[in-house]
Amino acid sequence: MEASLQAALEALSDPIRRRIVRELAQVPDWSRPCGTFNELPVAKSTLSHHFSVLRNVGLLEQRDEGARRLNRLRKAEFDERFPGLLDLVLSEP
Repeated sequence: MEASLQAALEALSDPIRRRIVRELAQVPDWSRPCGTFNELPVAKSTLSHHFSVLRNVGLLEQRDEGARRLNRLRKAEFDERFPGLLDLVLSEP
């Protein structure tokens, strides 16, 4: 993971992205498809952008399984690079 602290902070500055991260932290890896985030108050194209930002900063990994794109929060990897940062996000109400 080569993301800078600035990029990580910018990625986590958006409330929708923080919500995606919190929701992924509550489920097993690879169990939450992108299509199940339809309760978020953004357009599908905007949601795709949010996933892209999270991928680019190293917080999220995705894999295609048939017609679904599954997600995994890269908590251990992100914690190694930025200790404590993700815990702050996950503890947010």
